[in-house]
Amino acid sequence: MLVMVSLFSYLRATLILYTMADCNDKKRIRRALVSVYHKDGLDEILRKLALEGVELLSTGGTWGFVDTLGIPCRKVEDLTSYPSILGGRVKTLHPKVFGGILARRSDEGDRRQMSQYGIPEIDLVIVDLYPFEQTVRSGATVEETIEKIDIGGISLIRAAAKNYEDVLIVSSRADYAPLLQLLQEQGAETTLSQRRQFATRAFATSSSYDTAIHEWFARQGK
Repeated sequence: MLVMVSLFSYLRATLILYTMADCNDKKRIRRALVSVYHKDGLDEILRKLALEGVELLSTGGTWGFVDTLGIPCRKVEDLTSYPSILGGRVKTLHPKVFGGILARRSDEGDRRQMSQYGIPEIDLVIVDLYPFEQTVRSGATVEETIEKIDIGGISLIRAAAKNYEDVLIVSSRADYAPLLQLLQEQGAETTLSQRRQFATRAFATSSSYDTAIHEWFARQGK
């Protein structure tokens, strides 16, 4: 009996410690970068983020979609002072974007450099990659397929997932529903365990995407 009581007390104390740690690691989403291919199911998320006072940043077609919803959204090019170039191949690849994602909020040196170079913190990244496998299945030409190899999106996913301690990454439309549920239940706040879960799925997305590209390239030489 005494052993059972001691075990219960230990488990209860452990649960309390984990709960306290998770609460201490809560992060507020103040700024979100949205750059997606599939926009269906995104409107509710965007409206909820706006309602929570989250500043939105976006690119190209995604910015146009947000604009049609009547939701305020800043163009990435206004942040970087560079337009989308090379036929859309380069849109988000800029230190003011990736610095805002990769900066460690607790690192004094990182924070000093962010201030020095005018880099804003980005707390949420929502990405949905170009449909590479779908393009391959459609019988597209080599040139068309090459253009569906996502560069900026996959880089955003890896950067945000790497810095999961500070940033939440949504790496595909499969995560739109979990994100919306999170926002509805706890507003624009995330816990460390939630950010880690989303990051884990993000690296799975990245791995699967690169595997599909590798397999396609391998077939081209046969």
